[in-house]
Amino acid sequence: MLDAVAADYLFKLFPTRDEGFLTEMRSKIVSRAMLNKLSQKMGIDRMIQVDNASSGAFRSVRGDAFEALIGAMYLDKGYDFTRKIVLDRIISRYFDMDDLVNQEVNFKSRIIEWVQREKRQAQFNVVGESGTGYRKQYIVELAVDGETIARGQDYSIKGAEQNAAEKAWQKINEEGIDL
Repeated sequence: MLDAVAADYLFKLFPTRDEGFLTEMRSKIVSRAMLNKLSQKMGIDRMIQVDNASSGAFRSVRGDAFEALIGAMYLDKGYDFTRKIVLDRIISRYFDMDDLVNQEVNFKSRIIEWVQREKRQAQFNVVGESGTGYRKQYIVELAVDGETIARGQDYSIKGAEQNAAEKAWQKINEEGIDL
């Protein structure tokens, strides 16, 4: 539901932008990290009870609760009502579109574009794991032309790759390092 409203809103807000831009903007709005933050900002997280022993295992519970609230609203009141609430009380209050346009979230794509432009090779390698069960994290190294330039860690391989890519992107841009 949130996905559909965000897509419709962005299409109308940026009618001349291409599909890739709109998809990236939509994913910034509906990402798990953003939904977790929205849940906190709106106070939804204070209504959720999770025992301390399990809290690390349910990293997305706040965002899940937020999505469930939107879904329940849709089932109870329908699309038009839910769309109005999402636009008027969530998107307009909690999102600055100018900031969102400039916010970088997909560092892995940026690294891949950079290595292609520079005619270099990049490889993400899972080099380890830490923890067990729900607390297990993956350790990923990003190598450019065979040389490890960054390491990332997260609860998912995709997240660890993004963390490594973000660190590498910072080296490339902020520190002026020519890898």
